[in-house]
Amino acid sequence: MAEDIYQELERRRRREAELAALFRTAGDLAALRDLDQVLQAIVHRARALLQADVSYLALHDPERGDTYMRMTSGSVSAAFQRLRLPMGAGLGGLVAQTAAPYATPDYPSDSRFQHTRAIDDAVSEEGLIGILGVPLRLGSAVIGVLFAADRRQRPFPAEEVSLLGSLADHAAIAIDNARRLQETRAALTELATTTQLLRERTTSLERAADAHDRLTDLVLRGGSLSDVAGAVTDVLGGSLLVLDAAGRRLCGEFDDENAITVARAHSRVTRSEGRWIARIAAGAEQLGALVLSRETELDDGEQRILERAALATAVLLLLRRSAAEAEHRVRGDLLADLILTPHRDPDRLTARADALGIDLAQPHTVVVVDAGEHEPHHLGRVLVRLATAKAGLATRHHGRHILLLPGDDPGAAARAVATELGVTTGAAGPATGLAAIPGAHDEATRCLDALLAFDRVGEGACLRDLGFLGLVIGRHSDLPGFVHDVVGPVLDYDRRRGTELVSTVEAYFAAGRSPARACGTLHVHVNTVTQRLERVTTLLGEDWQEPGRSLEIQLALKLHRATTPRR
Repeated sequence: MAEDIYQELERRRRREAELAALFRTAGDLAALRDLDQVLQAIVHRARALLQADVSYLALHDPERGDTYMRMTSGSVSAAFQRLRLPMGAGLGGLVAQTAAPYATPDYPSDSRFQHTRAIDDAVSEEGLIGILGVPLRLGSAVIGVLFAADRRQRPFPAEEVSLLGSLADHAAIAIDNARRLQETRAALTELATTTQLLRERTTSLERAADAHDRLTDLVLRGGSLSDVAGAVTDVLGGSLLVLDAAGRRLCGEFDDENAITVARAHSRVTRSEGRWIARIAAGAEQLGALVLSRETELDDGEQRILERAALATAVLLLLRRSAAEAEHRVRGDLLADLILTPHRDPDRLTARADALGIDLAQPHTVVVVDAGEHEPHHLGRVLVRLATAKAGLATRHHGRHILLLPGDDPGAAARAVATELGVTTGAAGPATGLAAIPGAHDEATRCLDALLAFDRVGEGACLRDLGFLGLVIGRHSDLPGFVHDVVGPVLDYDRRRGTELVSTVEAYFAAGRSPARACGTLHVHVNTVTQRLERVTTLLGEDWQEPGRSLEIQLALKLHRATTPRR
């Protein structure tokens, strides 16, 4: 009886110690907040309470429908620490499936469990023999299994099963609390991140709205491209370059040859070689590109600001083009009226010209251009720009382009246009006043027709440049000018030196280009005739005896003789 009483008292003292340890464990678990710390404390206390070699904890994986090894204490096998327990397989799988505790003194030989090769190999590698597993329950749900095991045969009495089960109940609550706290922390972190993102988003939207308002105001006020560049750099920083569709710089302090190619290949803002490029477009038409040079990256909001800037720039370019086209139409209409109806309302025409900065009282040249193989509309735009740059007018009439340019040298004007654009041009002038412009246009047209008729395509000339042909087709022939252009050097030489080169050339042609016969007419030695002809060659050039040139020279000499008073 004394022995029985002693054993009962010993059992109660052990139970009291176990309960005290369990209560301390419950308190410790309640104080922990980190899930890993909670799990680590559970397996350590389980191992200590049951004085086991190994303690471990497996948690349920709802996605895969099994349990996996989450935390161990006393384990030495890597394979065992990575073990997964299918539902119903092994002792742990059976506990998870039935939500009831199971214990075995000799797991390898226990046939109550469904053995699998993976589980048996891992248990064997760890060297476990006696194993006790209890469920971790939250209500009716099993969230995992808590184990205590020895590397020898060990029966687990009911008191130990109850003790580990009690620990598992406290552990389940602690795990749930830690998870909830972790989820709450994650939610708070996410909320803080979301709040920060919303704050940044709000700031970005406010910046975008401010930039949009500024750009809209610029468009409505008809601001310049420099104004747009200033607004963009005020908001985004860096420096901005504005290019046209051909890649030419319209505004900005630097150049970028490849930006327009990059812009054509992308419809949105793109990053390329350390700069941000936005395409300026109206529908499918490429108008140019914005190039932002900035050291830092652009966020989504800033990229949208650059896109809005490109849109505002497109509107400004279209407005500028529309205004230019309207002005060009006005200027073209004026030139057409000056050519076709100069006498209808001269005061009104003069007033229209004055409004456009055209002083008709000054000499002007009329240039008529044949498009040839050039695309007419494209050539027309180029000629309009050329005329505007020279403070002149341009229009198109009867399939030909017409320019009215300030100046008194029609030949030089015609050659300049022909050389610059590779076209055939006829010119006339100078025309001063309203009444002179239609006649100059007719003369320039006849000159152009003559150039085309004689296959002088790509040349520019006035009637005076055409020699005797200009005399024939000209309405008001400039005889003195023709004579001076053809034989002026010879006439001047005779006048300065008192020589007789003119009479020698006349006698030479009259003698059928024979110096021997010409010397008889002139009553000089043949050597004298030869020397005089060499001087003429020096003055007029080596080709003066060529058929075409000699014809002009003979005609000029006859006109000179006919218009020179006799002494």
